[in-house]
Amino acid sequence: VAQGVLWILLGLLLWSDPGTASLPLLMKSVIQALAELEQKAPAAKASHKASAWLLSAPSSGPHNHLYRFLLEAQSLDAAEWDPYSLSPELQGLTKEVARHGVRDGQEYGVVLAPDGSTVAVEPLLAGLQAGLQGRRVIHLPLDSTAAAQEAGVTFPDVAAVAPDGRAPSSPGLRDAAPDVTTANIGNNPPKATTGSPDVQASLPDAKAKSPLITVDSLLAVTLAGNLGLTFLPGSQTQSHPGLGSEGCWDQLSAPQTFRLLDPRASLLTVAFLNGALDGFILGDYLSRTPEPRPSLSHLLSQYYGAGVAGDPGFRSNFRRQNGAALTSAPLLAQQVWGTLVLLQRLEPVHPQLQHMTQEHLAQVATNATKEFMEAFLGCPAIHPRCRWGAAPYRGRPTPLQLPLGFLYVHHTYVPAPPCTDFARCAANMRSMQRYHQDTQDWEDIGYSFVVGSDGYVYEGRGWYWVGAHTLGHNSRGFGVAIVGNYTAALPTEAALRTVRDTLPSCAVRAGLLRPDYALLGHRQVVRTDCPGDALFDQMRTWPHFTAVSLSRLSRRPLPPACNRYASQAPHFPDVCSGNLGPAFTGHSAGSIPEPVTSACAASTQPACPFPA
Repeated sequence: VAQGVLWILLGLLLWSDPGTASLPLLMKSVIQALAELEQKAPAAKASHKASAWLLSAPSSGPHNHLYRFLLEAQSLDAAEWDPYSLSPELQGLTKEVARHGVRDGQEYGVVLAPDGSTVAVEPLLAGLQAGLQGRRVIHLPLDSTAAAQEAGVTFPDVAAVAPDGRAPSSPGLRDAAPDVTTANIGNNPPKATTGSPDVQASLPDAKAKSPLITVDSLLAVTLAGNLGLTFLPGSQTQSHPGLGSEGCWDQLSAPQTFRLLDPRASLLTVAFLNGALDGFILGDYLSRTPEPRPSLSHLLSQYYGAGVAGDPGFRSNFRRQNGAALTSAPLLAQQVWGTLVLLQRLEPVHPQLQHMTQEHLAQVATNATKEFMEAFLGCPAIHPRCRWGAAPYRGRPTPLQLPLGFLYVHHTYVPAPPCTDFARCAANMRSMQRYHQDTQDWEDIGYSFVVGSDGYVYEGRGWYWVGAHTLGHNSRGFGVAIVGNYTAALPTEAALRTVRDTLPSCAVRAGLLRPDYALLGHRQVVRTDCPGDALFDQMRTWPHFTAVSLSRLSRRPLPPACNRYASQAPHFPDVCSGNLGPAFTGHSAGSIPEPVTSACAASTQPACPFPA
């Protein structure tokens, strides 16, 4: 039943009439559409007709070739299918989220989730469908001595995938001869890792006589296909290698338009990767869940709410951690390579694939996997200022000289309770900013970043602008605060790991923080009890913690002063808009013109928002 409802929704995504009234682009609206379909179609006859109707619809883009082959499509005239109707409002919504795309700085096919993240709907639904039908493994013999065209491989007939999960020798893939089986891959997930030192070594030898490639249908339709295609020569990513561009909604209460912070962004935006990860995680869960499975509306309500089956760790807030636990760099590299090889056989005239050797495809897979694992999956998710409703900066921010050599750790003290959901964390951020600007008469919230207990980091002044967090040392390091009072209690392990490991390591990789950076508690450089006794005692065990006296630090010379009103670099967000810039994947230090990267004087603003 769930599989049938999903195919009906996917069909409506493609065929909804334009001009109908549209609901806000919220995840709860997508869940509402699923719930309405589930009520109207309690027995969807396994939905083979609906799925075939969807996949015979007009489409463009190589990802549809993967959908046709891997998601069990069969030829069927669209007129044979009588779709269950949705309300005009939900039809308008499905039209809005029909296909993911990026055009003229705007991202389409995305919705705002309750955790504050933006999610692409298309890869999410593809992952759900792959999971419902069981994770299918394609065994694809590889012959690198002949191009796909020479082998006579053509696009497969959509009937090539038999209902029993095995592909017969069809005209479409007669020469490729894939062996398709159904496997419960998720029962034994690989050990989690976000590094990629052995990626190249793990790939099968493309020069071997007839190595065998295996393609996991779930990874292929969610992550591997789009990841590989984006890193092919000639793609947009080659001139802008960073993954995961963020963006801002026109409004948070009833969002309709999502504009990217970086106009040069590739298709692998944060929203797309969020949707792909969610589809992968939930598809894996569905593939391992026996019948009767939960309804899709119920599953998504839990996943984007308090947690699946009451588990707060199994929710969208922690998608990066959960995604890392289900895959590894070597496995993902194999899947990216295998999916590219499969696409090369499915679409021999693909402009980026038709002249690529298997050795080149293997190198593309290595590069794409390394970038994804290190720059996205291994980094914390950062909500930009616009997401928590920041007020504009008052004045002009002072640029930093990057990379910096210090990371100063704070607790907010007030608010004292940890924030465990987006609504509370965002409200805390707005409250602190109001206090700093209206009561303290500062230009903005003082911290560079604030870490919640909801799995997210919240952008304050960000990576490029001097903060007001550590009196006399603001230009030397980033100030990172954890929401809460940690005099007697510790933050969550996830929050500790963010400050100790992932945030600084990703900043080092991006050239924002020096590899030999020193991690200090606020109390080590300013007379204060911040960041609290319990947290500071924990910090003493961290690798980059530096036991240094206040007097010794005060004797170090400060950087020379620079023009406080330095002109902004091209493509930088307007500093007066309330959004000071992207996270790791925006501009590196080397891409900022000299007037902006020149050294700056330390801020003389006070250090703490409240006495601690």
